[in-house]
Amino acid sequence: MTGKTHAGIGSVVYVAICNKLPGKFNYIGMLVVILASILPDVDHPKSMINKYILPFKNKTTKVTIYVCLGIIILWFDFLYSKEIALKSLGLSFIIIGLSTHRNGLLHSLTGMMFFMLMIGYTCRKYSLPPLVYPFTIGYGSHLMGDMFTKMGVPLFYPFSKKKFKFLYTYKVGSKVGKLIEEIIMIFGLAYMVYVLPKML
Repeated sequence: MTGKTHAGIGSVVYVAICNKLPGKFNYIGMLVVILASILPDVDHPKSMINKYILPFKNKTTKVTIYVCLGIIILWFDFLYSKEIALKSLGLSFIIIGLSTHRNGLLHSLTGMMFFMLMIGYTCRKYSLPPLVYPFTIGYGSHLMGDMFTKMGVPLFYPFSKKKFKFLYTYKVGSKVGKLIEEIIMIFGLAYMVYVLPKML
């Protein structure tokens, strides 16, 4: 799926169930959902996020920049802060740098749990709103969405490299795939236009 489709699906799911979450609907929660829904694809050099980060959209640049950022953050933490949140952030950058698209930790439940724990700890530590709920919606909707594609996702990586997908799938980038995603976006937008004004 494209980044826009992932962001759209995550937003629709959030709007649909946010009244059952702590804090209900809020703009910060929506922003977290959108960011989380495109985060798993950051392991791809040409992903929506990396368009604004990487000067050159290739694997070597992605590995170099993210691993170096991770090492710098871990070194700074070692010298000055000794903070779990910074250790987690540094480790996250290294994981992103070394992961390959749809074959690594970012497209697995293990990766999702790692980020959930990191965000949950940070929110408690600094008395922030419970952002782990919208994050889980965004990240989880991404994994579910990719299970409708022919590539599937390695849900239990690194314990198993087996990829899981639903019975009916489509090829990303194909005419049928583009049509399916356009239909999803149209219905999602119509739902948001109908429901969202009632929540504001």
